[in-house]
Amino acid sequence: MKLSLKIAVGLVLALAAVAASLAIAARFADGPLAIIAGGPFTTGELHEGPPPDWAFVKDIETIEMQSLNPARSRTTWVLHYDGRIFIPCGYMNSFWGRIWKQWPIEAERDGRILTRINGRLYQQNLVRIEQGEVLKAVLAELSRKYAGQPIPMEAVTSGALWIFELTPRAAHS
Repeated sequence: MKLSLKIAVGLVLALAAVAASLAIAARFADGPLAIIAGGPFTTGELHEGPPPDWAFVKDIETIEMQSLNPARSRTTWVLHYDGRIFIPCGYMNSFWGRIWKQWPIEAERDGRILTRINGRLYQQNLVRIEQGEVLKAVLAELSRKYAGQPIPMEAVTSGALWIFELTPRAAHS
């Protein structure tokens, strides 16, 4: 029994060391590693000119997003509605969400971001949307694309689900 406990403790410690090493290494990577936040983008062609027709993201599952302050990147879902794009962030009033998801709180302080989609970089701002008719359509698209079931407006009004619109940002800001 003691040998089994020692082996189990050893395995847990080894897994924790691997996870910590991966998390540290990811901070120096060119972008996120799946669900692990990564470092700032070092590759990608910067989009110049007016915003593109965002309809192409309708069938893209995830994009990469990098905050400027702090300079950290992550993988996130993306939604398209009426020529606009949105990023949902769930679990915001849960224990797990408060630990894992710091980027939405940081985005409310400084919403400047870069997104990397198909190798192109877009300078944008994250603007939290808490009310308005557009939320119904965005929730319907979130349901269609990811949830497979209706998402009630209560998810937003309770603070469990945050919705951000990505708006253009001037190239020099």
